[in-house]
Amino acid sequence: MDKLELSIIAPAFNELGNIQPLVERIRDICVPLNLPFEAIIVDDGSTDGTREKLVELAKVYPWLRVVTLARNSGQTAAMDAGFRAARGKVWGTVDADMQNDPGEIPRLMAMLGPDVDMVNGWRKKRSDNALRRIQTRIANGIRNWISEESIQDSACSLKVYKRQCLEGLTLYKGMHRFFPTLVKMRGFKVIEVPVSHNPRLHGVTKYKFGSRVIRAFVDLLAVRWMKKRQLHYRATEITPLASSGPPERQPPATSDRSYLSHTGA
Repeated sequence: MDKLELSIIAPAFNELGNIQPLVERIRDICVPLNLPFEAIIVDDGSTDGTREKLVELAKVYPWLRVVTLARNSGQTAAMDAGFRAARGKVWGTVDADMQNDPGEIPRLMAMLGPDVDMVNGWRKKRSDNALRRIQTRIANGIRNWISEESIQDSACSLKVYKRQCLEGLTLYKGMHRFFPTLVKMRGFKVIEVPVSHNPRLHGVTKYKFGSRVIRAFVDLLAVRWMKKRQLHYRATEITPLASSGPPERQPPATSDRSYLSHTGA
């Protein structure tokens, strides 16, 4: 099947109250655009009826695809499962808790171009309680200090990518917090723009202090190691052209290892 223009990917874990509003918001935004799209909701081993509700909605909306994990495996695993299923040329991601607005995706998608491969959302004005805002500010500061980055909100789930940015990338637990850095390491251009952030209407956050700060710090050390140990070299093929060689033989090529993965739009 030909690739669609857009795949919207959202991990969901015990988000029964938010699933239908999420799907209906995607419908209201994307259907009028007359843009070939799909929405992939990945159920991360929910136990509250989220999976059953998704199956029910998929019977109504043919563009809705439901991927389910056998057990709760975490946000990175759910994202990875969604990426592997996606058929779109562009991938947009949101959380299923409706704090991210899927309606922002077309705006961010329009910013992609020859010099922009990924747009990272920045929750500049967060609708969280004071403690969580403080935790996030500290986490972002430490993340940028150790990883030598300047991204304001790496953990924001509202992002848009050309599929080449993540296609074939091997992910590990906790890596969803570092997508801008991982994409940059592959030679792609990343920009960051402010996006809206809404109060949670149903359910509670699934990410507590331990996973948000302590485990994230350990993951950060791994990303720093990867960044420091990344290969950087220039290689030039100097094989001489044979006078009677095959006509399809190409002239010598020079490649920069840092940008071999960059395939553009």
